[in-house]
Amino acid sequence: MLMLLKWLVSAAAIILSAYIIPGVVVNSFLTALWLALFLGLVNIVIKPILIILTLPINILTLGLFTFVINASLILLASWAIDGFSVNNFWTALFFSITLAIVGYILHAFLCTKK
Repeated sequence: MLMLLKWLVSAAAIILSAYIIPGVVVNSFLTALWLALFLGLVNIVIKPILIILTLPINILTLGLFTFVINASLILLASWAIDGFSVNNFWTALFFSITLAIVGYILHAFLCTKK
């Protein structure tokens, strides 16, 4: 049950982040649900591989290259999910940062055991 709640909260964070950042379009809540599922799977499977492959540049930039990886994964999701679009790389970068902040706040308030 908690996993379903976290999925719904992630979709809500996507909708709120898309509302905040101009240039990001999410057509419906169903699209946000698919996007949350896709980003969750990509963050589990592809992101660790990319971080290991880019470890030297990540160390050189003190971890800031991870933002580039996150924006690239958002662009991948934009390509893969119908109903979700991002204008360019910089929009994807700001969207990923906003999504992380909004998602953290929503999960802290709604998904904690009391």
